[in-house]
Amino acid sequence: MRLPSWISQHLAALRALLVFTVLLGLAYPLLLVAAGRLPGLSGRADGSLLHVNGTVVGSRLIGQSFTDADGNPDPRYFQSRPSAAGDGYDPTATSASNLGPESVVDTLSGNPGDASPSLLTQVCARSLAVGRLEGVDGSRPYCTADGVGAVLAVFHRDGFAGPVTRVVSVNQTSTPFLAGYAGVTVEPAKIGEDYQALGGVITPIRGTAPAHPAVPADAVTAGASGLDPHISPQYAALQIPRIARERALTEDRVRTLIKQHTDDRALGLLGEPAVNTLELNLALDRT
Repeated sequence: MRLPSWISQHLAALRALLVFTVLLGLAYPLLLVAAGRLPGLSGRADGSLLHVNGTVVGSRLIGQSFTDADGNPDPRYFQSRPSAAGDGYDPTATSASNLGPESVVDTLSGNPGDASPSLLTQVCARSLAVGRLEGVDGSRPYCTADGVGAVLAVFHRDGFAGPVTRVVSVNQTSTPFLAGYAGVTVEPAKIGEDYQALGGVITPIRGTAPAHPAVPADAVTAGASGLDPHISPQYAALQIPRIARERALTEDRVRTLIKQHTDDRALGLLGEPAVNTLELNLALDRT
């Protein structure tokens, strides 16, 4: 007896469902688990965890902060790059700031919870903080001396042209970083004012900072995932004098440890060399 076509179609679909469930829902996952148990791969499959005296202290794939009880950078350890994941290196909140190079104007508010610094101001503040920690010049182009974006809203008589009639330092509500611009006194910003909407031309001011800042870029910018476990060799080198002083080591010894924990370019040509911060700090503790 021949079954109706609609029943035959449903039976064929059921058979396909069962076959693919076995193949993709059972066989394929079990194959991957078995591959992860192979020698040389099992550690990576388990998360590349690092242990000290039998206790898990982190993963070589996920960055972490090295701070004291008050949340300040611990001077005995190499510092990681900034993180935008939660309160910093939170694996449950991995994310980036989603701010780009045009983010130069802060959102000002009398309530700190409602204020929002631009990417430029974040970079400026971080650079000053790293400079103080490492004892170097933390100044950067387009940053004020107090660590905010050096940005003006310039008003012209004819819109975008003509004589300057008004100038506002959009990221400062107190004394502006410039007294005057184009012969016009610079005003501090007022909370709640959108000077660009009012016709001001947003104008970053480069200032006198060196073209190549002492603080490298990865020390002041967060990674896309917020969990980057590496820093650049340049940022690691900047921290050598502090680490050597705090650990009573020679700078050459610290430099050797950095070299031992620097990962080369992938396949010898992709990316840049990078230093695994957690592994380096664990090596310091062993030293």
